[in-house]
Formats: sequence, C-alpha cells, structure tokens
Amino acid sequence: MTGASSGIGAATARLLAAQGARVALVARRRDRLDAVRKEIENAGGSAVAVPFDLTAGQIDGQAVARELGGVDLLVNAAGILTPGLAADGRIDEWERQVEVNLTGLLRSTRGFLPFLTEAASAGGPADLVNISSVAASKAEFGAGVYAATKAAVSHLSRNLRLELAPSGIRVTDIQPGMVVTDLLSGSELGTAWAEDMKTRIDPLAAEDLAEVVAFAVGRPAHVSLPEVIVMPAKQT
Repeated sequence: MTGASSGIGAATARLLAAQGARVALVARRRDRLDAVRKEIENAGGSAVAVPFDLTAGQIDGQAVARELGGVDLLVNAAGILTPGLAADGRIDEWERQVEVNLTGLLRSTRGFLPFLTEAASAGGPADLVNISSVAASKAEFGAGVYAATKAAVSHLSRNLRLELAPSGIRVTDIQPGMVVTDLLSGSELGTAWAEDMKTRIDPLAAEDLAEVVAFAVGRPAHVSLPEVIVMPAKQT
C-alpha cells in the first residue's frame, strides 16, 4: 500500500486490515506510518511500516514479501497535487508531481510485480490497483500537470491490464472525483479549493474510496473491474 501515511492509502490499509489482510504501509513519513500501524494493531489487525521514498529508487519488494509471507495485492495510492498555471508554474513542482504520481507508481509496480505473478500462478486472486482521478479525462484549471500525470496513470493501467491479464493479475484503475484528504493542503490555492468544494458539493471521504478498493479486490478471481469512476453525487 503506497501513500499509506494518510488519505486514501491509510483508509484502505485500515479497512483491508480489518477484513483480515496483513498490510505493508509504504510512504516517506515514518512517524505517520507508525501512527497508522498502531491504529491497525490496536484494532486487532496486522501491519508493517515500510518507510520509503518512491522517488528515490526501487523498493525492495522481496523484503516486503518476506515480511508479509507473500504479496497478492498492490494499491498505488501515493500522489501529490501542486496547483499552478503554466505561465507561473515552477519546474521543480512539475517534476515532483511526475516523479511521485507516475514514476513512483511505475517503481512500486515493478518492485512487486514478481510477487503478484507468483500469487496469480498459485491460483488465488492477484490485484494491482492504481488510484488515478477523474482529472485523467478532463481539463482541470490550475492543475494541468496533475491532470496530465493522472491521464498517464489511467492509460498505463489499460496497458498493464493488456500485459497482465493472461497471467491472471487483475488491474483496476480507480478514478475518484473530489475527495477530502490533505492532498490540497500544501498551498494557499489548494486550501482555497478545498474550502470551496466543501461549500458547493458533499465531497467523498477517503473511506469511501477504501470501500471501493475492498469491493473490487473482493470479487471472485475471474471477475475484474478494469476502470471505476467514483464521484460525489453533486459534482458535475
């Protein structure tokens, strides 16, 4: 579970652990990972914290698989959004979004793919879930680079499904609309966006997306949900 220190990643880890899964929590911030791990363990679940920055290199999937006793599910939930217009955007912010949202996802997928393949070959379900965004298929004023990275994630997911379906690995691309997380809390513009959406619509909670992930990976092994769009009812 990448992006497991907060938001959709943490909510999904909590829910899957409550349903009996043993989860590995992958993110940069050790203190927040430890807090999520303790929450899960205090609730009777099982989790291990794996502090790792996916922009820094390749994660050691073998070490994680050894700790868990195997890996049959990877949820790529790590992501950042830095609002800004092309005319005044900063190249370092653009590059960071590409590194986290796309390159980091590729690195985690590559790190765990051998173990998903092993789980599928053993006859059980094996799932790769990518958290994209409805921004993947629409123009988003002030979030062009973020939208571009999510378009890449969604198209990559389609191609990964083409590659991996014959081996029995299911690939699910989940595209949420507005979600209340700390994704937008890093800038004045982002905070303003978050407050505005709360007054106009009833946005999704991270737990709503966790339920969708759990539903998708809980289907029988022969049932796949390649693309799921999840929107607040009031969002157009």
